[in-house]
Amino acid sequence: MKDFLCINDCSVDLLKELLQQSSELKKLYKSGGCDLCLTGKTLAMLFEKPSLRTRISFQVAMTDLGGNVIYVKPEDIGGIGKREPIKDIARVLSRYVDGIMARTFEHSAVTELAVYATVPVINALTDWVHPCQAMADVLTISEHCGRLEGVKIAFIGDGNNVARSLAFACSKLGMKMVVASPVGYELDIETIRIANKESADCVKQTNDPRDAVSDADIIYTDTWISMGQESEKQKRIEAFKSFQVNAEIVTTAPSGVKIMHCLPAYRGFEITDEVTESENSIMFDQAENRLHFQRALLKKLMT
Repeated sequence: MKDFLCINDCSVDLLKELLQQSSELKKLYKSGGCDLCLTGKTLAMLFEKPSLRTRISFQVAMTDLGGNVIYVKPEDIGGIGKREPIKDIARVLSRYVDGIMARTFEHSAVTELAVYATVPVINALTDWVHPCQAMADVLTISEHCGRLEGVKIAFIGDGNNVARSLAFACSKLGMKMVVASPVGYELDIETIRIANKESADCVKQTNDPRDAVSDADIIYTDTWISMGQESEKQKRIEAFKSFQVNAEIVTTAPSGVKIMHCLPAYRGFEITDEVTESENSIMFDQAENRLHFQRALLKKLMT
């Protein structure tokens, strides 16, 4: 394993190993222990998009493992691939650091970094996929449901990068997923085809959120307007208004259903404050698990 770019690139055994290592490191650090396996190593963190959870969780994870981080804003390097080619950035950074984490708009930026870098490259989010988020979500589901096999996720909202990564995770780890989206905002057919080729009938698409949640273990939602889509805000609000995760839709799901959101949550839009603060919500457990999964990922890639 040189890089971590997309869940679909990973074997089932590798994903299970990362989840197991995440759990073990979580227990270790919760008990006051530590694993300084990355002492003397440095991670460069390239950001085109701002983030609370991604930056802090990676920085804490790297520090916990004894390493160092360098936070690189777009203006620090004149934009990724703008002042100088991505392949040059990759080769220069490979001479200075032991790993590169990138949070970009275009997925091709991360894949090109990986082609030319001689150190591990981690995809911390692109417009195409968000693999670190999805794996932290899977860890959270395992903790709360006590299993992965047969767990059903109802993803309510845009068929976006998070939905895509969850679909790939479900196909590898024995879960099921129904994506409920307005017409025109569905998860793309190719992603569904790939997931279902891996695991038959693993991922389905519907335009009816109530049908999706009727037998769900997890209700998952995300922002209706991702970074870079601000010009579509009013159009999207109108299209998604009947796809809000609120108390009414939660009552149509099984009583023990868990509520997930990758955050930030725009309360009053894709989810209500009432549901966010309800006892069904495990949103902040999944936010915490970004840290625990990424510790395991960094250890796997950089030792």
